[in-house]
Amino acid sequence: MDLLRQHPRIPFGIHLTMVCDTPSYRWGPLSAKEKVPSLLSETGELFIPAQLPVLLAQARLDEVELEFRAQINAVADAGLIPTHLDWHCLADGGRDDIFDLTVALASEYGLAVRAWLEPARHKLRQRYLPVVDHDFLDSFRLDIDGKSGRYAELLHALPPGLSEWAVHPALGDKQSQMIDPGWRVRRADYEFLTSSLASTLVRDERIVVIDYRTIQQAWSGGSGSC
Repeated sequence: MDLLRQHPRIPFGIHLTMVCDTPSYRWGPLSAKEKVPSLLSETGELFIPAQLPVLLAQARLDEVELEFRAQINAVADAGLIPTHLDWHCLADGGRDDIFDLTVALASEYGLAVRAWLEPARHKLRQRYLPVVDHDFLDSFRLDIDGKSGRYAELLHALPPGLSEWAVHPALGDKQSQMIDPGWRVRRADYEFLTSSLASTLVRDERIVVIDYRTIQQAWSGGSGSC
């Protein structure tokens, strides 16, 4: 949030979080733990990815809403204006009711929602809300070796319509290496995305790059009804 305050023109979304995926760098909920016990493991911490079935089986929707509102309000209280909501380590919220809750919160706060899987995207299309036309690309699913070449192939073959790539760029510095087991993925993404090759391909393939401000505007102007 400090970085975003320094660069207010950067659009960003809120990565709603009920999961901690860095074993050596733990974090907890923003809500008081006694108010969201169903979101915590037996050790009183947020669940790790391997425990997602347990989290989704026991998470109470009222406690999910309490925590999500705390996270959204923390951003608003910092004087920042997001464009959209999505979820950390939970594709489309992981449960239908969590997805529906997030869409309702987005409507309340004037934001879009970043839907990932086809069932959720279909649900939003039925409400005349724009979503991506093609499956997401997740950079963690690409091999690190030869990644730049693979990215180039994918840009050449990008289909017409609205596409989104979930990339995870970072410098991979010593601090990152200490806390993030996926730092090599992030470094490889950073190297390609900031390369002259990437910008040349985008230009030559006539790819129009947008951000979620465009989607947010369309959501705000849509009817949001069936």
